Amino acid sequence: MNPWAPSMFLLVLMMIFTGYPVAFALGGTALIVAGVASLFGSFDLVLLYALPERTFGTMSNQVLLAVPFFIFMGTVLEKSKLAEQLLETIAVLFGGFRGGLAIGVIFVGALLAAATGVVGASVTAMGLISLPVMLRNGYDEKLSLGVIAASGTLGQIIPPSIVLIVLGDQMGVSVGDLFRAALIPGLVLTGGYAAYIAVLATVNTEVAPAIPEELRDTGFELAKRVVISLLPPLALIVVVLGSIFAGIATPTEAGALGAVGAMVLAALHRQLGLAALKAAMEETSRLTIMVVFLLIGSTAFALVFRGLDGDLWIESALTGIPGGALGFLIVVNLVVFLLGFFIDFFEIAFIIVPLIVGPAVILGIDLTWLGIVLAVNLQTSFLTPPFGFSLFYLRGVTPENISTTSIYRGVIPFIAIQVVVLAGLIWVAVPR
Repeated sequence: MNPWAPSMFLLVLMMIFTGYPVAFALGGTALIVAGVASLFGSFDLVLLYALPERTFGTMSNQVLLAVPFFIFMGTVLEKSKLAEQLLETIAVLFGGFRGGLAIGVIFVGALLAAATGVVGASVTAMGLISLPVMLRNGYDEKLSLGVIAASGTLGQIIPPSIVLIVLGDQMGVSVGDLFRAALIPGLVLTGGYAAYIAVLATVNTEVAPAIPEELRDTGFELAKRVVISLLPPLALIVVVLGSIFAGIATPTEAGALGAVGAMVLAALHRQLGLAALKAAMEETSRLTIMVVFLLIGSTAFALVFRGLDGDLWIESALTGIPGGALGFLIVVNLVVFLLGFFIDFFEIAFIIVPLIVGPAVILGIDLTWLGIVLAVNLQTSFLTPPFGFSLFYLRGVTPENISTTSIYRGVIPFIAIQVVVLAGLIWVAVPR
């Protein structure tokens, strides 16, 4: 077996785990290994001539243009305080019965997921806004933390998820197909969270009490809040996703529509100030630049890795796993789950996903369903202690008197729900 490809794979993982920037770890490893391997006659440096053309192809990718559009759409809703108003309205709407406030937070998490597609933004926003409200109204601390972390990670699977856009590009499948396939698992997870809260609040009346009547709006005031704060963002989400599902617009075109729609809503609410617009553009630029550099680094890595027959090594290793397609899915999901503790989904999508596409096709696995399985898997790893990214986001916005252990204990029931859903999706993905 050619030792260069496995060595290259291990080297890049070692560099990533030391904290070195992933984009430069990928590109740097590719150039170093290519140079050293060429000295031993194992790599032809002429292959590197294809790198500029591949980089240009990456930069002109129309599918990935949807990423900054959807990020901008979500950050405008967040920075203009429209997301905060939405959460407050849902709290009043659902808070009249036991567990209603937590179910409202889950519903808002699903809406923010459909509006932003960015987990960090959703978890941070809900942690800052809803946690004080839940604790003030007598909700159990661990339950409140678990609800916020779990509902915030719904952005991994509910369209227009940035995860699905990147996975679609890396796997060579239609992003629209991924969006359509992800809708049902996303709704099942949302419904599973809400059902758990409803049952828990019924069994234990003290962990999730109803909001006192004097703190709830009723009649005209409630209707006014719903019309002003809830219906416009909901309508924007329906129009954006509906245009994709109906085949009227591509994800990129729908993302542009969503970005413009978010600015219009913010302007109508007189919240589109220069500061909010600048903050939204800075956040969008930061995330987009990160994605682009990761793409360039992963392009260089893939070029050299394949030049060293690394794709053949991965293919033989994964297709020879006992159990066929089921064994392949279990091993791949375990690897992705463990990597999800330490590196972001962008890195996993650009390093791991391209390597498993070939073996998956050989084993007859539908790539669309494989993408959904990976998205839910990443969502689960985002929640799992001790290194789940969502837990870090939430820890960063919670008061110091709240222990990290409370966050860990709070997410356990929601992890169990996600594992059940993930197991079902793996079973569905196995070719019959």
